[in-house]
Amino acid sequence: QAHLVESGGGSVQAGGSLKLSCVGDALTFNDYAMGWFRQAPGKEREGISVISAEGVSQAYADSVKGRFTVSRDNAKNILYLQMNSLKPEDSAMYYCAQARSKWPGGIVPASWYRAWGQGTQVTVSS
Repeated sequence: QAHLVESGGGSVQAGGSLKLSCVGDALTFNDYAMGWFRQAPGKEREGISVISAEGVSQAYADSVKGRFTVSRDNAKNILYLQMNSLKPEDSAMYYCAQARSKWPGGIVPASWYRAWGQGTQVTVSS
């Protein structure tokens, strides 16, 4: 099972930016699509972005479209999430996850993913 480690979370004011990183396992990172999820207290885990194994295709949830950008550096085994124009409702624990295929077709449920990081907290104050 892949080992994933997120970083880059923190506290920021509304309108600010953060960039999350997720370092993956060199043995498997390039073979699978990668996704970002978030979970706020009392809410279900929400898929917000996914990128194909080669980095060619991306998809976003409507809640973050136009503000967040997913990318990956397969040479370094790193997944990124650039988050701009942050809102208080973006506050949550953010997780990276490795999909079960090279491209799941878009935003899919958490059950479609085979490995998860431990999460990094993002807090946006108004």
